[in-house]
Amino acid sequence: MTVDVFPTLHTQRLFLRSFRPEDAAAVQRLAGHPDIASTTATIPHPYGDGVAEAWIATHAGRFARDESAVLAITLASTGDLLGSIGLEIRREHSRAELGYWIGKPYWSQGYVTEAGREVIRFAFDDLGLQRVFAIHFVRNPASGRVMEKIGMVREGELRRHMIKDGIPEDVRVWGILAGDDRLRRRQLRPSESP
Repeated sequence: MTVDVFPTLHTQRLFLRSFRPEDAAAVQRLAGHPDIASTTATIPHPYGDGVAEAWIATHAGRFARDESAVLAITLASTGDLLGSIGLEIRREHSRAELGYWIGKPYWSQGYVTEAGREVIRFAFDDLGLQRVFAIHFVRNPASGRVMEKIGMVREGELRRHMIKDGIPEDVRVWGILAGDDRLRRRQLRPSESP
């Protein structure tokens, strides 16, 4: 099953929507921080002029081809852009890879956990996928904590799996299957909400 219209998703505090050309300056400012680039596989540093515009321009076409769904994480109350979350979709395997980044001023506030739970719900309930997985650099355990909080199970570690800035990186792999997320959501206690 595919979704024909670019999704807009809502959570208690967040509005997840398509990126707009006018978001480019905020993307460059937030994603351009060296700590963001250091902990992600593909974000460059320095984050040059035009990079955000080019990245945003790819989203609609890739979504129309059922290849990905990339969403801006924004505060529902103000519309401020906080970061990005998305799915790289592989229909032939009924799976997607979850990826995200959040601007450094918004770290440790539960925003990625909140957005991640909703995107996983979207992957299973709206896109009909059977599996969502994610990876993070072993040296970035905070990302692994997010994956655990959204119901993913640690599946393993791949040594020297990626090269970032010329340095081999070990990664941890996490996954969740359709059905697992519903069970995990029911088991969450109120104190565990984002």
